[in-house]
Amino acid sequence: MQFVNTIFRWFIAAHYRRVEEFMRYPIETQNRIFYHLIEVGRSTEWGKKHNFNTIKSIDDFKKQVPISTYDDIKPYIERMMNGESDILWRGKTKWFSKSSGTTSDKSKYIPVTDENLETCHLKAGHDIMASWYNNFPNTKLYTGKLMAMGGTYSSYDKHSYTMIGDVSAIMMESMPFYAKSFFAPSLDLALMNDWGEKIERMAQEVIHENITSISGVPTWTLVLFRRIAEIKKTNNLLEVWPNFEMYVHGGVDFTPYREQFRAYFPSPKVHFVNAYNASEGFFAAQLDADDDNSEMVLLVDNGIFYEFLPEYTTDDVFAPTLQLNEVKLNVNYALIITTNAGLWRYNIGDTVRFTALNPFKIVVTGRTKHFINVFGEEVMVENTDLAVARTCVALGCAVKEYTVAPIFMDTAQGGHEWAIAFVKPPIDAAAFAALLDINLQAVNSDYEAKRHKDLALCALKLNVVHSDTFYTWLRGKGKMGGQHKIQRLSNTRTFLEEILALNK
Repeated sequence: MQFVNTIFRWFIAAHYRRVEEFMRYPIETQNRIFYHLIEVGRSTEWGKKHNFNTIKSIDDFKKQVPISTYDDIKPYIERMMNGESDILWRGKTKWFSKSSGTTSDKSKYIPVTDENLETCHLKAGHDIMASWYNNFPNTKLYTGKLMAMGGTYSSYDKHSYTMIGDVSAIMMESMPFYAKSFFAPSLDLALMNDWGEKIERMAQEVIHENITSISGVPTWTLVLFRRIAEIKKTNNLLEVWPNFEMYVHGGVDFTPYREQFRAYFPSPKVHFVNAYNASEGFFAAQLDADDDNSEMVLLVDNGIFYEFLPEYTTDDVFAPTLQLNEVKLNVNYALIITTNAGLWRYNIGDTVRFTALNPFKIVVTGRTKHFINVFGEEVMVENTDLAVARTCVALGCAVKEYTVAPIFMDTAQGGHEWAIAFVKPPIDAAAFAALLDINLQAVNSDYEAKRHKDLALCALKLNVVHSDTFYTWLRGKGKMGGQHKIQRLSNTRTFLEEILALNK
């Protein structure tokens, strides 16, 4: 493995020169990607509908193609999943990444084309590794094995060629055969559906491996760590994996988890790397060696053309957007992407802020709508609104206001804590909480997965507050009036704690 590490160091050094090039010439790189996307898109149904043959510039593109959402392109994606060719991207698309749904659907399915896999998702992993070897020349990362907390995939019941699953599972399945030998656990175990059995079997297998790196969402990773700590009777996982160096995290804010991870790896040689990866693409990554810095380099050479939309214009499908050479520091922008998976001017729903312009660095600042995503559950306000409505109908009660905040993971599981003011309260508050949890699982597949057998998230906690509590809070903040609304969902506990304090 030491020989392999030496060979890989040579290979990855060559790749890092490409990273340096796109950071040095980001505008030129983005222009090249844009014209490639348009050239391929001309032969697609979407391209023909929007007259791609007449697009000669980025300005033409913005004038002719509206900003889209998932609901806008869902009919096209359904046709692709049923085997049709040249719809949003050339040829047939085999893979579709499953993620949390929209107002009308429990899940949404994002196309992941072969080109998108190679030049976006997998390439971003190479970018991170190349930067790691550049930052830490004496690393021995590939003297051991890398571990990925992958999801699952399955065939689509309406078309046998089509496969659907978590983007992490798609990436693992699509790795070159020689790369799979560097990963633990075995692929069949890593892609198991039953997370309860998967965690147990993974723990039993990987404690015997020389693990040097892990990537995955913190939620499931901590569940695995707790089980390993139980088996080995130690909370210091460096006693299990003495050569461990790197944890790559993404999908949720790492701040609430940092202390827990540092407790498991109490050594400055272990670093935490921030990544911004989603079903729609791998957008940014922390390419320096500063653990405490959440800033990430925007990956401009990954088959994605970026536009940036000032937040106040997000409802206008032809709103003026900015390109990289026009953005300003410390301003929130909605992220609009055009990708080699066939997403054309797609509003991903995230907001970002630039912290540096040379190279371009961003932080993810939130969503264009209220959401809670501390554990990778991606619960949107439309999910909670629908779950509340269904629960009220079933139990004959009525909700006046509510808010939800995370219960952060410590030694126990994480979860959601609710404060609800009722107009007509339920007869049994515990029954209301239980049914609300079930209904929320029914409308959001990511929350359902995290709740499976209580492995990652416990059942929601309900606080029934006085009917005027929320308005008392508004009055106290000087926010009475039609333009001021209650914050339904939050990734911090600040608002919830203030509401609960008023109810005492």
